[in-house]
Amino acid sequence: MGLGGFALVLIFYLVSIYNGLVTLRNRYENAFSQIDVQLKRRYDLIPNLVETAKGYMTHESETLEAVIHARNQAVTAGQQAAAKPGDPSSMKSLMGAEASLQGSLGRLFALSENYPDLKANQNMLALQEELTSTENKVGFARQGYNDSVTAYENKRESFPDILVANNFGFKEAQLWVIEEPQQREAVKVSF
Repeated sequence: MGLGGFALVLIFYLVSIYNGLVTLRNRYENAFSQIDVQLKRRYDLIPNLVETAKGYMTHESETLEAVIHARNQAVTAGQQAAAKPGDPSSMKSLMGAEASLQGSLGRLFALSENYPDLKANQNMLALQEELTSTENKVGFARQGYNDSVTAYENKRESFPDILVANNFGFKEAQLWVIEEPQQREAVKVSF
């Protein structure tokens, strides 16, 4: 095999690396879209939850407003992350907003324990079931996303793939990590 044949083999090898990186990037972007679907589902449930609770928790308006505020921040952060899945700053912003939302929902559910009529409300029970189901789906989607990002990062950082990745703009992708231990627990929605 002459110099031309070697150059042709090298070109095909580099194209193969490039295509592999594209495939893995598309895979983690798709995995993020699965998270996005579940987060939107949860964000849509929260106003209904607050409206149901509002009728019973008349003295807890500050908590209800905090939940809505945290939800709105999470929606905005989610939209920014969806525009750039895997982008480290967008993902960190989303993780922070989600942590804040989890905290405010936790406070809402803790306060709701003081309202027996609310705990027995059929709408609240149905919303609780939907939210629990959605939380599980978010967890599974997050795992799929992290698996996809790990595969992408392994390829992106391996030699000689890193040479192709650096020269063709394959940026680092951020895992969805939970930094604080209390965030590792799903929101408790028991009535």
